[in-house]
Amino acid sequence: MVIKLKDRLLFLLKVIISFYVILIVCYGIFYLVDTLGNGLFLDWFVRKFVVSTSQENTDSGMSYYSQDISWPVLKDFLLKCFCAIVLFMAAVIYSTIHFYTRKKVKAAANEAVKLIHTYMNTENAKAEVIFSPPYGELGTEMERVKTVMEHHEQILKEESRRKSDLLTYLAHDLKTPLTSVMGYLSLLNEAPDMPEEQKEKYVGIAFDKACRLESLLNEFFEITRYNLQEIPLEKETIDLYYMLVQMMDEFYPILSAHGNTASLHADENLKLYGDPEKLARVFNNILKNAVAYSYPDTAIEISAKEIDESVEISIGNKGKTIPAQKLESIFEKFFRLDEARGSNTGGAGLGLAIAKEIVEQHGGTLRAESKEELTVFYVSLPKR
Repeated sequence: MVIKLKDRLLFLLKVIISFYVILIVCYGIFYLVDTLGNGLFLDWFVRKFVVSTSQENTDSGMSYYSQDISWPVLKDFLLKCFCAIVLFMAAVIYSTIHFYTRKKVKAAANEAVKLIHTYMNTENAKAEVIFSPPYGELGTEMERVKTVMEHHEQILKEESRRKSDLLTYLAHDLKTPLTSVMGYLSLLNEAPDMPEEQKEKYVGIAFDKACRLESLLNEFFEITRYNLQEIPLEKETIDLYYMLVQMMDEFYPILSAHGNTASLHADENLKLYGDPEKLARVFNNILKNAVAYSYPDTAIEISAKEIDESVEISIGNKGKTIPAQKLESIFEKFFRLDEARGSNTGGAGLGLAIAKEIVEQHGGTLRAESKEELTVFYVSLPKR
């Protein structure tokens, strides 16, 4: 009990001493300001704003001194002080708002990053649940972005699957003609006295299989080369009619082997501005596709005409109608219709994808229609 009383008295004594110390310090500061500061201020004010004048009385011989405030100088000084204070306050307010806003923006950005990270890494997450009302628009945009990313991811997976399947098919297809070539060459090697007629037959079969093997190897090179580099267009004026006629001549052996014919309907003076080598590849790929999927002994119709500021080229063939869902996918990489797998003309599924890319690089469009056993590809290209 005695100890507690002593502690309280000691605490009270400390408070009293602190109070007197503060009082003495405050009085000392006031005294210094009142004596020294006041004198300094008065001296400065007199020097700056007070004008002293002297007058002499001729009768009494005495001189009089008067001091007057120079109001114009004082007003000018006050105006400058006011402007300086306004500018200072404006700078303080701007700095305060700037740093406050920056802090709020940084906090909002950090919160948005956390919400985005949570949303993107949570499976089956709902934007309206994760993003609070202030971030509603961000949630809507992230939902759209996530949908697009998932769609692209699905496309890449599908493309990868198709490429893997295609490589499997091509590997199998490579083995088949190679086995045949080796088998027939082995027969020829083991029976040098084979009749000429039979020898000629075996050589012909081996040659056909070797050609098929070369075609499949070209498909492999096409896969590895495709889309690895973008080659710039080298445009020039093209005689489109002559290009299409020349292409038909080059395809004559393939058309004849399949029992097809080709007819061209176009103005002989039809011109086009583009890269001749790449556009020739476009028409070549489309015509090759038309031959591969056309009925034997049918005609392939090729036409070209001007439409406003564009030139439209169409290539149509009679064949099995392509279902609507597959018609939307034929321009995708590594897509092949099922019946192409077993045919000798079935390619890597890159021809139409490459053709579409080249056409779009020229600023044009490539589309297809298929109904009532008639499939038509339309290539629209700007004239200039």
